[in-house]
Amino acid sequence: MLAQDQPSRSHDDCDFLAPGWRPHLAQEFQKPYMEHLRQLLRQEQRERCQVFPPREKIFRALKLVDFDNTKVVILGQDPYHGVKQANGLAFAVEKGIPLPPSLQNIFKEIKNSIPQVKSIEPTLEGWAQQGVLLLNTVLTVRENQAFSHRGKGWETFTDKVISCLNEKTTPVVFLLWGSAAQSKSILIHNPLHFILKAPHPSPLSAHRGFLGCGHFLMANKFLQEHNLDPICW
Repeated sequence: MLAQDQPSRSHDDCDFLAPGWRPHLAQEFQKPYMEHLRQLLRQEQRERCQVFPPREKIFRALKLVDFDNTKVVILGQDPYHGVKQANGLAFAVEKGIPLPPSLQNIFKEIKNSIPQVKSIEPTLEGWAQQGVLLLNTVLTVRENQAFSHRGKGWETFTDKVISCLNEKTTPVVFLLWGSAAQSKSILIHNPLHFILKAPHPSPLSAHRGFLGCGHFLMANKFLQEHNLDPICW
C-alpha cells in the first residue's frame, strides 16, 4: 500500500478512504500511475528524503469527508513542505504548529468577511466534519521543495476525485485557489455545482485577489439557496 514500503492490494489501499469513496476510487490503485507513485515514495525513502505528509495521512482528506457528505471542496496546490506542517488536509496544521502564511491569509479573509467568527482551529477538522473536503492537486511533497512531486501521477488521481464529485446529484461548491487548482475547473461541468476561483492564499499572490474574494460568504449563500446547511467557518 502507499502507506508502507511494500506491494499494494486495492483493499488495503482503500482502507485509507472513507467507505463511500471506495467504489469510485478502488480501481485507481491498480493503475500504472499509482504504481509509479509507490515507486517514487520508495525511492525518496531510499535516498533518505523526507516526504510530507506522513504516509498514513496522504489520503486523510478522503478519510474524514466521505463522498456523499461532500458539500464544499477547497482545492489547493500541494502540501506544506516544512517539518511537522502537513497533516493530510489542505492548508491545515496541527495545534501548536505556527500558522503558515497561507493559513493566516485564509483566516484573515474569513474574519474580514464574517466578523462574528472569533476563532478557528488550525486543524480545520471542524470544517471536514461539516463536509468540507480539503484537497490538494498533489498529495505529497519533498521537504523544503514546493511542488516537487508535481507531474508524478497525483494529478491523475485528483482528477478522478474531482470527476467523481462532478457526477454528484447534490450541489457542491468548488473553491479553486491558485492556477493548479483552477486547472481542474474543466472537469466540473455539471450545472448543479458552483465554482469559485481566486489566487492562491500564499503571500506571493493573496493580495492579487484572494483577500477580499468573499468565497466563504458566497459558498454559504449558495448552500442555503439549495436548502443545505451553511458551513460554520
